[in-house]
Amino acid sequence: MFCKSSLLRALGACAVLATSLPTFAQALPTPAAPASAASSTGAGAGASSGLPAGAMAVVNGVQIPQSALDSAVQTVISRNQDATDTPELRKALKQQLIVREVMRQQAVKAHYDQRPEVVQANDAAKTDIEIRAWMQDNVHVPAPTEREIRARYDSTNIELGKFEFKPQVIVVADQKLAQDVIAKAKAGQPFDALARDYSMVPSKANGGEMPWVSFKTPVKEGQTHGVPADFARALAQLKVGGVAPQPVRSNQAWVVVKLQDKRAMKVQPFNEVKDEIRRELTAEAMDAGAAKLVKSLVQSATIVQ
Repeated sequence: MFCKSSLLRALGACAVLATSLPTFAQALPTPAAPASAASSTGAGAGASSGLPAGAMAVVNGVQIPQSALDSAVQTVISRNQDATDTPELRKALKQQLIVREVMRQQAVKAHYDQRPEVVQANDAAKTDIEIRAWMQDNVHVPAPTEREIRARYDSTNIELGKFEFKPQVIVVADQKLAQDVIAKAKAGQPFDALARDYSMVPSKANGGEMPWVSFKTPVKEGQTHGVPADFARALAQLKVGGVAPQPVRSNQAWVVVKLQDKRAMKVQPFNEVKDEIRRELTAEAMDAGAAKLVKSLVQSATIVQ
């Protein structure tokens, strides 16, 4: 019952170590004309006349080729047969590639590219491994205190509703793809199989299953136990086994929602859940620390796009 952090990560809100890095892309400044971007962020972007031929962006003097974006788009389409090449998809992937390059440069600067696990990895995985290792070593948070754990327990119990909901989710980057997945589910295709085929978050491995959640109904903003309000509304309106008729927007992703199960809420004793709360608080602190670090790195980088 104290696993809301897991749910938020699955909805793309706190994907700290995910290779797509959707949250960190929000740290990017609003794109400006290339000349303005170069002059306002420092000298490292090169000439103010614009992007070099064949580049989609320049990060601290390092070009990201347009072919990298084209390849990312094709990868998404190849993994999701109903995905289409849309401006929205390209914008999201472009931002992710820029943030990824900022982080790659930090990892290389600290010689993480020379670590044995990186050297031994295949070329496709090297960058993700060195970024993940660098993040894990550079985000430090204090352990939650007993008082903080108790406070979370008490505040959570106040927010709980009469029922617990067991959601299944499929998270995709494109609204049309989300609607197509809903149509397939409505036509009788197994939701867990669709999750494995289409979802882009780790829960796809177990068919999109998520932790139990509880919130007061009717749903009100700020009173949903940390569950995004639109997601909570969709969930609360479903019968067990039902799939929401429309996807829910979550940052740069679209979420297909199914209510797998529902049961009466039962409050667990503190001693049974305190370790779980400790892990949740630690994960939240790691998410916040990582987001702050990456936002700072992106804002201090010289980016032309």
